Amino acid sequence: PLTLEEVRMLVELFYLPYHHGALAQELLEHFRWLRANSLSVGVPATAPDACGGTRWRGRAQSFQLLCARMCRLHSRFVSTAGRALLYDLHPYLWDIRNMLLAASAFVLWLGCQSITAPILLGRDAEPWARRGGLFGELQALLPVGNSCDLFYHPPPLFPSSQLYLLRPLLPLDKVGAVAGRSEEAGLRFPRGSRLSSALPGRLLGSFLSLSPEYTFVLEDEGGPCGYAAGALHAEGFLQQRDSSWLPAIRDKYPPDLGTGGPALGQEAVLFFHTEPLAVPQPVLRRFPSLVQLGTAPRVLDVGASRSLALCLLSALRANGSRGVFCQVSDSDRQQLSFYSKLG
Repeated sequence: PLTLEEVRMLVELFYLPYHHGALAQELLEHFRWLRANSLSVGVPATAPDACGGTRWRGRAQSFQLLCARMCRLHSRFVSTAGRALLYDLHPYLWDIRNMLLAASAFVLWLGCQSITAPILLGRDAEPWARRGGLFGELQALLPVGNSCDLFYHPPPLFPSSQLYLLRPLLPLDKVGAVAGRSEEAGLRFPRGSRLSSALPGRLLGSFLSLSPEYTFVLEDEGGPCGYAAGALHAEGFLQQRDSSWLPAIRDKYPPDLGTGGPALGQEAVLFFHTEPLAVPQPVLRRFPSLVQLGTAPRVLDVGASRSLALCLLSALRANGSRGVFCQVSDSDRQQLSFYSKLG
């Protein structure tokens, strides 16, 4: 059963509509302070204000621990609560879990960045665009808080106790991501085979090489299970991709490399030798940033995918992006369905 401490945490998350419990209030205070003081993180350790960065990281760690405790509470509640109570309270707890996954990853990302533009909230949202309670206050603190379509999704019919972790890409992830995506697709190649990295290279290679600072990883108990990648200035990113990254990749994966191999491996190699479609200038002017997201088939909880999108869009908006677009083949029903479910 839930412990007394977990029950108290649950009550404090949903204390009163305009009055939060102590833990929820502490969470909000940490998030407000971390967002307002994020510029102090980029100060070198030898600078006079080095203590500011140390203090920021200490509060960030406290915030991370609070978020982790509340995400574990969701998992424990699904596993232990009676059915009637679970279906009454799960939608609220599921919402908070998803929001905290995004907020926690966004704070981690702030700790890795030197923000060069103010965090833009845009115009004030209409009253109906923002939810009430703790969820609404957290929503308002994320830079993407006015994009209300992202925040309205029905909870899953069958609640899952799966624990997720959402975080920015780490330097050590790059090799692991390449291997992991091949494994995830069900491909098995001989050790050392260049085909083993062709498929993940197609999915993420250009982002890992040219825009790693806007790449996020979703993990469950089985390891990496999703990603979100973006490019702040899509026009420059696409030019660099076509002029330098693609020629190097084509040398690495000649057209005949995939002959006799698995179909997906052949498809990935041929993908590199197909001229990418140009993005119309009106699109680039109105939506200057490029995004790409994906999850493994085992991720059935749309809330985890939504958290990925929220975190990536918040990071892009924090650095001044006015809008984003994604590129999807009109025959790729799986990806079209994925993005549609995100709103």
